Amino acid sequence: MSEHSYKQYDADLEAIRSRVMEMGGLVEEQIHLAIETLKTGSEKLADQVIANDMRVNALEVNIDELCTMLIAKRQPAAGDLRMIMTVVKTITDLERIGDKAEKIARLTKQINQQGMISRLRTGEIERMSQIVVEMLREALDSFARMDATKAADIARRDREVDEVCDGVLRQLITYMMEDPRNITAFLDVMFVTKAIERIGDHATNISEYVVYMVKGKDVRHTTVEDLERQARGE
Repeated sequence: MSEHSYKQYDADLEAIRSRVMEMGGLVEEQIHLAIETLKTGSEKLADQVIANDMRVNALEVNIDELCTMLIAKRQPAAGDLRMIMTVVKTITDLERIGDKAEKIARLTKQINQQGMISRLRTGEIERMSQIVVEMLREALDSFARMDATKAADIARRDREVDEVCDGVLRQLITYMMEDPRNITAFLDVMFVTKAIERIGDHATNISEYVVYMVKGKDVRHTTVEDLERQARGE
């Protein structure tokens, strides 16, 4: 391969990494807007999130095509191939996070139409959303820096999200038992809560892909302790 070809190859790889970060930034914004919609009941914001989901989907398709073309043209091996495989998996999780944000916006519109927004105590839900946004940001930062060391911390934060989610769901079940007239609205809030919890799962997945990219180790379905050891290269 000529020097020019090497430079073009590196430029192609960097372009793909940049598009992933662009997609990650858009998805993070989608989460923020979706939660703001839940807090305010703004249907305008909800419609914006729903409309922006098409941009997320388009970026996934575009990045996937770039990866396919690069594999076909350059036949990358070793670390470069792992990086491309990590990108393909990461954009799938980012697209699914975007879907969850869009789902939160749609459900919020339904909750608002039932006149329940003003009655919601969203403190714990907002806490969950703040944690998952931080998890996503750290996972994307790990991808950008090719740094596997944060994966275990992100997995531990996912446990925290699960605990908060369980508490919110128990509270919502109590509300439904106390006032069956609002079961439909509270079910929508439960679906919102579960959507936020799933965002944390997807952020954790992304951090695990980074370990694979950097260390060459598949750490899916392992304990946090094993993940930590693999991230350190032990």
